Amino acid sequence: MLKFITDVLSVPAILVGIISMIGLIALKKSGPDILKGTVKTILGFLILGGGAGIVVGALSSFGIMFQHGFSINGVVPHNEAIVAMALKTYGTQTALIMAFGMVVNVLIARFTPMKYIFLTGHHTLYMACMIAAILAAGGMSGVSLVTVGALVLGFIMAFFPAIAQPTMRKITGTDDVAFAHFSTLGYVLSAWIGSLVGNKGKSTEDINFPQGLSFLRDSSLAISLVMAILYLIVAFASGQGFVEKELSSGQHFLVFAIIQAITFAGGVYVILAGVRLVLAEIVPAFTGIATSLVPNAKPALDCPVVYPYAPNAVLIGFLSSFAGGVIGMIVLLIMDKSIPGIPIILPGVVPHFFCGATAGVFGNATGGLRGAVCGAFAQGLLITFLPVLLMPVLGSLGFANTTFSDADFGVVGILLGNILKLFGQ
Repeated sequence: MLKFITDVLSVPAILVGIISMIGLIALKKSGPDILKGTVKTILGFLILGGGAGIVVGALSSFGIMFQHGFSINGVVPHNEAIVAMALKTYGTQTALIMAFGMVVNVLIARFTPMKYIFLTGHHTLYMACMIAAILAAGGMSGVSLVTVGALVLGFIMAFFPAIAQPTMRKITGTDDVAFAHFSTLGYVLSAWIGSLVGNKGKSTEDINFPQGLSFLRDSSLAISLVMAILYLIVAFASGQGFVEKELSSGQHFLVFAIIQAITFAGGVYVILAGVRLVLAEIVPAFTGIATSLVPNAKPALDCPVVYPYAPNAVLIGFLSSFAGGVIGMIVLLIMDKSIPGIPIILPGVVPHFFCGATAGVFGNATGGLRGAVCGAFAQGLLITFLPVLLMPVLGSLGFANTTFSDADFGVVGILLGNILKLFGQ
């Protein structure tokens, strides 16, 4: 039963489908309308997840070619990888913290001004897992571990959407949808930097292409071409023999690189289609919950929810964040000479895409094109250096060859771990 509950709560499609169904029931919709709304919500999230899977698959080969081509070894931040290892040891604690943390989130939304219900189930699972590992490494166990973990998780599930909402209003033009992705501090940083250095009037979506390049207004085509250039660079760097033997199953390495680039663009296209379908269903359905159970509550959704509002910023943000990750890696390599043993954080292409793209949209909302570039670059630096400070507080997980990637994991983990060290249980 515990595994069943964990699986239900950790699958975003099912979780949000249940939320949609409860909202439609609260609105006293007919049986067919409830069925249609629930299924279409789940369908939209599955489409979104399928697009994310396509993107991750294409980026994994890029990351392998990057590491081999430039001969750099280090730690690759990857949420899914470290959670898979941690659940073997902290599975039960994670499930209990997650379940009770969601209850705390609803109670906070019901009785405080932070009216946000965090609906990104997999990130809730990842954060619950990290909290469980850090509390256990600090000497906590049993009821105290679950209680403290649930209170921490429930609070941050309401807090982070609250600090993102001012920028979300600028991005979406409404106050109907909130934001739920545990790299929010990076996005808030991006928006703040955008407001300092950017020009809100010159949006990424208003880029004036020369007449001969007007076809680049099609975001899918622009993404395909830009990514093709990047893939070809890392393919040449890693060499024909390596690509064809290790990655492409004998397919010519240049053909493989181009196909992977266009596959990446196809994944982004699928993500945008899934987001539109989910928004069309979840916002009306959530009105039922907001009016009956948690007055004025807002559904907080995963980071791709902002991508359709600034598709150009998605690509610009990814490239800027990745550039920040590369610069950060170079700084760590230089620091390693004077601080031997410091972890070298390699730019994980998956986190830099999802977090960088989102940071680009946030930076664009406050500072236009310049805000998207500078804000996403700063976010890229942030998710490079935070994991260095996080690894020592993860206990035995700190010795793994991966770590949590996104900004909020780093900040919450560092604070929680150091509080335990300073004050004890």
